[in-house]
Amino acid sequence: MIGFLKGEIKYTHPDSVVILVGDIGYKVYVTKLYKIGTQIELYIHTHVREDALNLYGFATPADLQMFEWLLDVSGIGPKTALLCLSQGSSQIAKAIATADVSFFTQIPRLGKKNAQKIIIELKNRLGGITDLNLSDDESTNEVILALLAMGYTQAEAQKAVSAVEPAGSVEETVRKILKHYGR
Repeated sequence: MIGFLKGEIKYTHPDSVVILVGDIGYKVYVTKLYKIGTQIELYIHTHVREDALNLYGFATPADLQMFEWLLDVSGIGPKTALLCLSQGSSQIAKAIATADVSFFTQIPRLGKKNAQKIIIELKNRLGGITDLNLSDDESTNEVILALLAMGYTQAEAQKAVSAVEPAGSVEETVRKILKHYGR
């Protein structure tokens, strides 16, 4: 399974990019488009069906984790999960915490029943997501989601975020926390 790709964008499609890694081009479905020639690092979900092998790429481990949690919801496929992720993982977490069905129904391919199913199943799955600081500080929420994806509990993630001064990016803050706690 492919879990991570680092390379140059060689070609873009409306919903995907081709990343040149070595001498091989990988078509990866993404939530946002990048410019040709850009160097990129993506966390990858490899989706295998009997008739296809598709790659879905995300800028952060937190986005990848949210995507995989969305896939675990019955009736949600990778294309629909990707459309959800284009709204941002922290916005999804906020919508789940506040049971905002209208947030999900505005996304193409999602009706009211599937929106309710996402909220019910992921509210339990995220465990205590309502305890997250759901302010407008999206980077703090992404750091917490990244720590949850790495196996931290909700309480540990919140304690870690409050114990360390935020760095420039989500990745740098997570590295700083991992260094601080020696994990």
